[in-house]
Amino acid sequence: MSSSGLAARRRGTGSGLAFVVSGPSGAGKNTAINGLLARVPDLVYSVSHTTRGPRPGERDGVDYHFVSTADFDRMARAEQFVEHVIYLGDQYGTSKREMAQLAAKGLDIVLNIDAPGACTLRRDGVPGIALVFVFFAPPSLDQLGERLRARGSEGAEAIAERLRVASREIEALPIFDYLVINDTIENAVRELSAIVAAERLRISL
Repeated sequence: MSSSGLAARRRGTGSGLAFVVSGPSGAGKNTAINGLLARVPDLVYSVSHTTRGPRPGERDGVDYHFVSTADFDRMARAEQFVEHVIYLGDQYGTSKREMAQLAAKGLDIVLNIDAPGACTLRRDGVPGIALVFVFFAPPSLDQLGERLRARGSEGAEAIAERLRVASREIEALPIFDYLVINDTIENAVRELSAIVAAERLRISL
């Protein structure tokens, strides 16, 4: 087989590849994903829809598509999401149309969704897109609690509920392909980059 023939067997960029990054709120997923996108070419973030309000510094269409409950429910009834869940009273969903448009441009995709959404994608898949599942975790739940308190955006009761949800999310670990522990952002971004590189080199099946 020629070298060009061998290259064609590689799954590679633009073959319909999506990295599903999940983990507890406050683990640092957003910061690490931003670092990954800045470091790795031909990789783009799929912006989820949500009914929750924006936090300070968040931008519509960049961090999330912020929509009303009525609009979200309309999209869900029209089956416009590949997955959608309720998390701490707010709805989150990943748009079928957005994923298809990004894949059609020859780009690999990063998704930031919670563990129940990842379980749905593991079960149902996405036509034409190979999914890679990465669980992104803090070193410990104690450190997660410290990070949530340092964020200063929620009270003690809300933080306690997030920690309870985080404990349940960790139970979904067996459905994931990779585990990244965020001891430092630098290490986490390096490990995420290594995962992307390894999956792009995987021989297509």
